[in-house]
Amino acid sequence: MAKHRESTFERLQKGQSLNRHQKRELAERLNSADPGFEVVNRHAAGIDIGNESHYVAVPVGRDAQPVREFGSWTADLERMAQWLKACGIESVVMQSTGVYWMAVYEILQSHGFQVHLVDARGSKNLPGRKSDVQECQWLLRLHTYGLLRSCFLPPESIRPLRTAWRLRDQHVKEAGRCVQHMQRALTEMNVQLHNAISDLSGVTGQAIVRALLAGERDPVRLAALRDRRIQASSEELVHSLRGNWKEEALFELQQAVEAYDFYGQQIAQCDGRLQQYLAALPSRESVPQPPADAAPGSRPARKRRLPSKLVKRKGNEPPFDIESEQRRILGVDATTIDGIEVMTVQTVLAEVGPDLSAWKTERHWSSWLNLAPKRDVSGGRVIRHTREHRTNRVGNAFRMGAQSLLRSHSYLGARFRYLRAKLGAIKAVKAMARVLACLFYRLLTQGQTWVDRGTAEFELRRQQREFAALRRKAQDFGMKLVPTA
Repeated sequence: MAKHRESTFERLQKGQSLNRHQKRELAERLNSADPGFEVVNRHAAGIDIGNESHYVAVPVGRDAQPVREFGSWTADLERMAQWLKACGIESVVMQSTGVYWMAVYEILQSHGFQVHLVDARGSKNLPGRKSDVQECQWLLRLHTYGLLRSCFLPPESIRPLRTAWRLRDQHVKEAGRCVQHMQRALTEMNVQLHNAISDLSGVTGQAIVRALLAGERDPVRLAALRDRRIQASSEELVHSLRGNWKEEALFELQQAVEAYDFYGQQIAQCDGRLQQYLAALPSRESVPQPPADAAPGSRPARKRRLPSKLVKRKGNEPPFDIESEQRRILGVDATTIDGIEVMTVQTVLAEVGPDLSAWKTERHWSSWLNLAPKRDVSGGRVIRHTREHRTNRVGNAFRMGAQSLLRSHSYLGARFRYLRAKLGAIKAVKAMARVLACLFYRLLTQGQTWVDRGTAEFELRRQQREFAALRRKAQDFGMKLVPTA
C-alpha cells in the first residue's frame, strides 16, 4: 500500500514547521559577525513567499524560534500577523513571487505593518546552497541595513482599472487567435479570402464567413456582400471564394466564430467596467502650461475635435468617449504628441495612474520603463552594455507608439527615421520610445506643450550638427572648411 504523503496543511497542523536539516541550518545562522552597516530597519522581518507555505524570519532574540513556517490559507496568515505583532515587528519585506504575495501583502497591510515588495532580481542570495530558511533570513538581513528597493505599486483606486484593462487586453489577444483560426479553416478548404481582403474580422470578412456558415456556397452571392471600401474587385473575390467545402473544416470554422463572438461579449463587459472605473476617478486640474519655445510659424499640435457620436473607433478602442475621460483625469491631452494614441494613454493610466511623482526625474521614469541603456562601468570606463529581459507594459506601449512614427510627416517621425538609419531598427525603437516617454513625463509633471516643428526643422538641425562636427574635425587637423561657389 502506497504511503500517504502529508499535505502542507496536515504537516503544519501537527507543528512540524522545520525538518532537521532546516533546524541545523537555522542553528548555524546566516552570519554571526556584524557587517558594520548602519541599521535602517531595526524592527524588520523577512518573508520567503511560496505556493503552499511561507517562511518568516525575525531578528534573533525576538522569539525562541526566530524562523517559522506558515500556511497559505487565510487563518494561518492571520496567525502570522499576530506572531509578528508579538515579536515587535513594524516593517516586513517580501519578494514579488507570482501572485502568491498578494494575499500576504493585503493581510499584513490591514494589520498596520509597513510592507515592502521587492524584485527577486535585486535580492539574490550569495552563491551556494539555497533553502527557504536561508532566503527569508537573507531578506531580513538586507532589509535591516536598507539594501533593498521597493517595487512600484499603483494606488488603491487604480488597481481595479488595471485589472480590467489587463483582462480586456487578454480577451483582445484571444479574439485575434480566433481570427487566425478562421483563416486556417478557410485555407484548409482552399478559400483564399485572406488574399483578397486585408482583415478577416472586418465588415466584409465577417459577412462572408457567416454567410458560409448559414449555407451559402455561391461565390457570386458571397462576393456581393463586399463593402464598397474594399479595394479588391468582385471578380477577384469570386475567384477567391471557390473552394472544396469540407464538413470538418466548416465545423472548425463554426467553432472559431462562436469563440470570437464569446470574446467579443467579454470585451464588451470589460468596456462597461472600464467606463465605471474611469468615471469614479477624480478630475485633475489642468497643469499650468508655460509658453512653448516655438520656431516661427510653428504651433502646438492640436487635433480636430469631433462630437463623440461622429468619432470613429480605431482598432480595439472602447466604444465610449474614452479620450474625454483621459483628458479629465490627467488634466492634459497627451494625444497631441505624435505617436501617442488613446490606447497608449489608457495603458499608462491603468498601470501607473495620473500621478508620476513616484519618479523624481524623467531619467528614473525611463529607467523604470526599461527604456534606458544598462551599462557596466569599471574604472570609469564602460566595459559592456547589458540587456535586461523583463516585461514592462507601459514601456511596450511606448515602443508601439515609436513604431507608428515610421511614416509620420512630423518632427518626431523624421527623428525616428534618422535613428533607424543610424542605429538599426531595434535600437531605434527603444531610443524613440524613451523620447516619447520623456515627453509624456514632461507633459504630466510640468505641462510643457509639445510643438511639432515639422520634418524640415529636423533636417535643418541635423545639417547644422553635421556641419559643426566637420568643422571641429577640420580644426583638429589644422584645416579650415571653405564653402564652394
